[in-house]
Amino acid sequence: MFNIVETQKKLVAAALPSGFEKNVGEVLAELARPFVDEVYTDVMGNVICHKKGDGKRLMMPAHMDTIGFMATYIEDGGFVRFEGIGGHTPITLVGVPVRFESGVCGCIRLANQGELLGKPANTVKLSDLYIDIGAKDKEEAEKLVKIGDVAVFNTPTVELAGGNIMTPYADDLVSCIVLLLAMEQLKDKKVKNDLYFVFSVQEEVGLRGAMTAAYHIDPYMGIAVDVCSTGDTPSTTVKMAVKVGEGPTVKIKDGSLICNPQAVAHMRKAADEAGVKYQDEILLSGGTDSGAMQRTRGGVYSGCISIPTRHIHSPAEIYNKKDVEEAGRLLAQCALNEL
Repeated sequence: MFNIVETQKKLVAAALPSGFEKNVGEVLAELARPFVDEVYTDVMGNVICHKKGDGKRLMMPAHMDTIGFMATYIEDGGFVRFEGIGGHTPITLVGVPVRFESGVCGCIRLANQGELLGKPANTVKLSDLYIDIGAKDKEEAEKLVKIGDVAVFNTPTVELAGGNIMTPYADDLVSCIVLLLAMEQLKDKKVKNDLYFVFSVQEEVGLRGAMTAAYHIDPYMGIAVDVCSTGDTPSTTVKMAVKVGEGPTVKIKDGSLICNPQAVAHMRKAADEAGVKYQDEILLSGGTDSGAMQRTRGGVYSGCISIPTRHIHSPAEIYNKKDVEEAGRLLAQCALNEL
């Protein structure tokens, strides 16, 4: 079985924001290749792993892109201004270390700090932030960072108490690990369904990769794997019946879809057969690749399995290893059960 912590570290080291998934895609393709019949990459950059069956097509995507940053301007003092790729809460970024694709490191700081401190958190905008890479002036900075260069969080992956893992980019690299676990469990099994495991691109900027992959694959059913928020932290303002460490979730609804009852029933039946304890999930905001699949061609029966994750879209997201292992078993059973 894949070591979840070490695999997370390997994927984080290769990860880049939406539109720049090539490196992590190559890592995932190599990890998946021993377990499926073919692995190929489409025009968008989706990595598609096909385990052949003669039944109906089942598509199972997990997105491999991350949120991040793109350099937009370099100031005379050598400081890098940037825009966000994907959704950010600007106030949570202050002081966060980042790494550019080239390996250049820096940290995010707040300009005009004296004017903004003490004001409401939502007063801080991305335009108030900059990246300090240590350059003495613009000339030195331009040798290190170019306009259009992308950066990601440069924070560690560590094990915490209770089997929990703290890491950048649990969203959605942990779900890529779930796909790998399911593929591994199915390696020596003959399957009826025609299975397509998809490491999708550009989810964080509009579910773009899953949309094009679903059009190409034309699945009968789609079950995405993603992370979901939890209701078990002091910072939670919206009540949610999901906790870290209590099992993966079966999604009922999120901001991008109302899951088809057929897909929900398929996931629940698989959980019961595999002996997987699960939680029901209603995500009040945000979307997943399942929403893109559902609206493809003439429509696709669509659902989603989620990993309960604290502090999503922050440099230190937290999930539980047991939830990941159980999600892998649940997805494998979903793949085995005839559609």
